[in-house]
Amino acid sequence: MLIRLIGFSVLLASAAATAAQGDAAPQITLGNGDANWIVTEGATREGSTFTFSEVYVDGNSWLVMHGFKDGDPVGDDYVGATYVHKGENLNVEITVDSVPANGDMFIVMLHRDVNENQEFDFVFVDEINVLDKAVFEGTKMIAHRFAAP
Repeated sequence: MLIRLIGFSVLLASAAATAAQGDAAPQITLGNGDANWIVTEGATREGSTFTFSEVYVDGNSWLVMHGFKDGDPVGDDYVGATYVHKGENLNVEITVDSVPANGDMFIVMLHRDVNENQEFDFVFVDEINVLDKAVFEGTKMIAHRFAAP
C-alpha cells in the first residue's frame, strides 16, 4: 500500500515538473485535454456534495476524488466517485466520504470505465494503476488539484 501511495505521489509530483533536457522522457502533466475535461472553475459544495458545471469525456467514465494526507495526495484510496456518460455531462454531483472544510485539498480526475460495467473498479493491476484506468491524453492526465469551496 505504501508503494502505491508513493507511486501516485511521484506520478502527481512529476506532473508538476518539466523536462530539463530536450531528449528527456516526456513528463506527465495535469489538466484538461482536447477530448476530455473537467470544469473546476465555479464548482460548488453543499455539505459533502460537490457540483462541477461540466465534465466532458470521450468514453463512459468515472469522476473520482482523492483526498490529501499530510500535504500529499492519497492515491491508494478515493473518497468519492460518480459515473459520467460519454459526451457532455452538466452539473455533475459527487459526494465525498465526509464533510470537508473550506480549502481542503483533493485531486479530481477521470477514470475510464474500462469494462463498461458501470461499477468503479478500483482494483490495482500494478503498482499505481487500477482496472478502471486514469484518463490520459498523451502525457496529460485529466486531473486537477482542487480546493474545497
